[in-house]
Amino acid sequence: MKIEKMKKMWAAAFLAAAVGTAGLSACSGHPAAENGQTEAGSETAGTEKTQAGAESETAGTESAQASAESEAAGAESTQAGAGENSSPADAQTRQTSSLKDGVYHIQVDSSSSKFRITDCLLTVEDGTMSAVMTMGGTGYLKVFMGTGEEAEKAPEEAFIPFTEQADGTHAFQVPVEALDQEIPCSAFSKRREKWYDRTLVFRSDSLPAEAFEDGSFATAESLGLEDGSYQVEVTLEGGSGRTSVESPAALRVEKGLAWATVVWSSSNYDYMIVDGERFDPAEGEETSTFEIPVAAFDKKMEVKADTVAMSVPHEISYTLTFDSDTVEAAP
Repeated sequence: MKIEKMKKMWAAAFLAAAVGTAGLSACSGHPAAENGQTEAGSETAGTEKTQAGAESETAGTESAQASAESEAAGAESTQAGAGENSSPADAQTRQTSSLKDGVYHIQVDSSSSKFRITDCLLTVEDGTMSAVMTMGGTGYLKVFMGTGEEAEKAPEEAFIPFTEQADGTHAFQVPVEALDQEIPCSAFSKRREKWYDRTLVFRSDSLPAEAFEDGSFATAESLGLEDGSYQVEVTLEGGSGRTSVESPAALRVEKGLAWATVVWSSSNYDYMIVDGERFDPAEGEETSTFEIPVAAFDKKMEVKADTVAMSVPHEISYTLTFDSDTVEAAP
């Protein structure tokens, strides 16, 4: 009985709702067609909503793909970083492996003109490097291979005292972690009694060719160049940047040795120095022209060129790099 009664109540409620809906339609003046349009609009809205949902899902998929790509890039970056962040000992091992044991003059760049290094001897022995730096003054009592802040906390035995040379100049013997990299070094001022931060760079391009193991750089012999005339691309660095050299340069090979003709854009150079040897310009040329030896290709070769353009002649340091990949027979 209760079930039958409930069924009748649900039917009455359903009938009342249907009548109410019809009455509202009639009172509002909307014909059936408009109701159809409303339903159609509702369907359209539903379709658009579905499409929007699909687009949202697509965007989500693209976002996920981008995230995956980002993670992959991050993984590659991490792998690359792992190689880049190798220890100084690894870097030293790679560099000293191409150097022969011996003592060589090397140029050292200092971040401060007040910490001027006038001469430096690099010693390579059993895979380690050290250097004796001769200073341009006597104003520093000791150095520390690290920052001034680190020096303040370091024990006295970590400091490197100066040694006085026969001529009265001061020199410091320091370990060299790597070439061509900035190495922090702090110096203790005798007058001010405080540490000053400095940065040193020991330049491999200033080392003589004989300092390197055979095969470290390309030579006329390793390139299989027979005696004859060639040309080669050359890159100049250093100086003020206002001068240049002709490229390609003429290259002459005789008895297995390579000689390059360096033609400057200026006529104000009266000699060049290469590996400590002076070379005078060729006569009768419009601009300063020199023939100099090329002991190694693909290596920055330190040279000096003396200019008379200033009130007083002045030697300017440059580097020349001869690209072995561009060597070809002279036209």
